[in-house]
Amino acid sequence: MKVTRRKFLAVSGAAALASSALFKLGCPPPDPVVDDPPVDEPPELEDIRIQYAHTVSSICSFCGVGCGVLCYEEDGKIVSVEGDPDHPISEGALCSKGAALFNKYYEYDEKGNAIVTPQRITQVHYRAPGASDWEVKDWDWAIQEIARRIKDTRDETFKEKNAAGQTVNRSEALAWIGSAKCNNEENYLYRKFVAAMGIVNNDHCARL
Repeated sequence: MKVTRRKFLAVSGAAALASSALFKLGCPPPDPVVDDPPVDEPPELEDIRIQYAHTVSSICSFCGVGCGVLCYEEDGKIVSVEGDPDHPISEGALCSKGAALFNKYYEYDEKGNAIVTPQRITQVHYRAPGASDWEVKDWDWAIQEIARRIKDTRDETFKEKNAAGQTVNRSEALAWIGSAKCNNEENYLYRKFVAAMGIVNNDHCARL
């Protein structure tokens, strides 16, 4: 049978009126059966990697922004690193480098265990002028050598007066750069120390 558009609209309207009448007479259509949504079960305690770890707050060591990180330590070993939501600068957010801060110290072996990366240098390596090989030195030697070189350079280049005869008491052969890993009080002490030595070339890595 050929159905015209007029007949189709008439039949559709009649069906809608009949359904409405049945609903008003107490014959509503059956409610659809809806399955309850699945409930996510809490993870097992043994699956939480940081449940027994000690939390240590620190600063990301990549750039000078100073984003806060939370390091989870267990048995002297870092097991996880994430952003610190209470930090006033980053508020828990980290860039791609900060998010991978864990891999700056550790890498994974063939079995998936975290091991200290072999490329990480934990000793003082010194190469004398003109030498081709590195020597391993202890930290006390390194600190004394750095202090001696700073003192010698300052004494050799210290100027009491400039060309105009003005008192300057400075050394232009040395430079100092602050660290975003230090707090305000520590950087204040560094600045006082630099001024006391007469170093005028000083800056901070956070001045991007």
